Amino acid sequence: MGSQTSQLDDLRLVALPSAIKCAELFVRFSLTEWSLAGLFDEAAGVARGLVDAVVQRTDEKAPGFVTIRLRLSGNCLVVEVEDDQLAHIHDDAPVLEGYPTGAVPLDGRGKLVWCEIPLPGGVSAAQVRLPRRDERRTQNVPEPANGEKAGPDPSVVDRILVGLQKREW
Repeated sequence: MGSQTSQLDDLRLVALPSAIKCAELFVRFSLTEWSLAGLFDEAAGVARGLVDAVVQRTDEKAPGFVTIRLRLSGNCLVVEVEDDQLAHIHDDAPVLEGYPTGAVPLDGRGKLVWCEIPLPGGVSAAQVRLPRRDERRTQNVPEPANGEKAGPDPSVVDRILVGLQKREW
């Protein structure tokens, strides 16, 4: 894990069973942006396994948080999962067949578990085509007037809430 990081993306979730699917979707989205579609299944499986290990030992009545992080570093995609469960701070990393994993306690705030997945075809992190992001804000978003509180349009929020009430979960 000593190589310089070329790209990083993360997502913080509540450590409940729904976090497993959210982590998988996050991995798929990030890898699409990074043009690494060939790693979808492999990386999603690793993320699923690491997040599931946290969820399995979480009290559903008082869940903590889990952060999933993807890093392009050296010749690997590193999948990291950080949790805030102090009771399990010294547990070993889950074993994922065929992948190197490790765990590091985080100074009184949980644990970081990581797994390395080799990039395809000898590609290095520096060679991965990353998305271009414009530094400027979009021009079609009106700026709030002096002293006016910025926020979502109330009519849009109302439509979303009405739509959610109609939907059967």
